[in-house]
Amino acid sequence: MTTAIDTLLDILDLERLEENLFRGRSPQVGWQRVFGGQVIGQALVAASRTVVEDRHVHSLHGYFLRPGDPSVPIIYEVDRIRDGGSFTTRRVIAIQHGQAIFSMSASFQVREEGLEHQIEMPDVPKPDDLPSEADLKEKLISIAPENVRKYWERERPIELRPVDLTHYFSNKKLPPQQYVWVKATGALPEDERIHQCVLAYASDMTLLDTSLFPHGTSVFSPKIQAASLDHSMWFHRPFRADEWLLYATDSTLSGGSRGLNRGMLFTEDGKLVASTAQEGLIRLRKKP
Repeated sequence: MTTAIDTLLDILDLERLEENLFRGRSPQVGWQRVFGGQVIGQALVAASRTVVEDRHVHSLHGYFLRPGDPSVPIIYEVDRIRDGGSFTTRRVIAIQHGQAIFSMSASFQVREEGLEHQIEMPDVPKPDDLPSEADLKEKLISIAPENVRKYWERERPIELRPVDLTHYFSNKKLPPQQYVWVKATGALPEDERIHQCVLAYASDMTLLDTSLFPHGTSVFSPKIQAASLDHSMWFHRPFRADEWLLYATDSTLSGGSRGLNRGMLFTEDGKLVASTAQEGLIRLRKKP
């Protein structure tokens, strides 16, 4: 039986069409548009496959241009902008129906030693002290709103363990910050690039929602038109995406029908392994 993580690894295994041209597919699960994290992950796979193995991605910056159509393949075109002495730069365009739906720049670097410091990890409960997704489905989903229930009932390749569930079950206005433990639901190959691409996929989950916390609503609300507009990510040190990582996010501002969000990903022992930033559309619908 194929699991959700098997499906994710399959869609990240892009088909090479030409030297700098790749084709990706979307899972056929009834989504109306392609999940943003999938496009980020696939674009990073395409870029990585044009870079020598001793250089690892340290940053990516992408723009979502059009909604993706899950019923047709996505073509990824890679531009080999620069191969320098220490850094390699790639630009990737994702194309459907003859139009760009996503653009991304990514930078890769050889490993170097240097000055080090990091911010401390927030003091929150460990994942083993929180309800599992199975526990949530058994005990809480039956009383959740229908759209929240459908989201949690779907099998996903990434398990989420929120530190606080208030956001999912009430319209209470909350501080613009949240903490969610995340990890792949199955073992991943011993390939650092796979772990980076899986984390890139997961990094689009829960991030935009943080900007709606102060307004007592969520991306599940029919009153909200929500979509990722851009996405940036920085990879600081090696990690495993099939081990628990704390996704600590906050939102510094919302305005102009947009919300700005930041995130940090920590290992259980407190190492900061990646950071994210994203601006998203959070428009009030005139007719829900």
